Amino acid sequence: MGANKGIQTKDIDALADKDLVAKIEADKMALGKIEFSHAVSSSENPMNIRTKRRDIARMLTNLNARKKATK
Repeated sequence: MGANKGIQTKDIDALADKDLVAKIEADKMALGKIEFSHAVSSSENPMNIRTKRRDIARMLTNLNARKKATK
């Protein structure tokens, strides 16, 4: 269970907006690669897909909350 730990909320809060957007884009690309490799051949740990999806959702939620707070 320790290997599938995602990004922590405190780590997301520490990132600047530009860095957060860049990390979201990088994680989306990584998720696409993981999903493709899983479709071609069963991946070593399929829980990585769930963890990556949840990390992206967590970061998007934080980014949207920041945008709403500035309005």
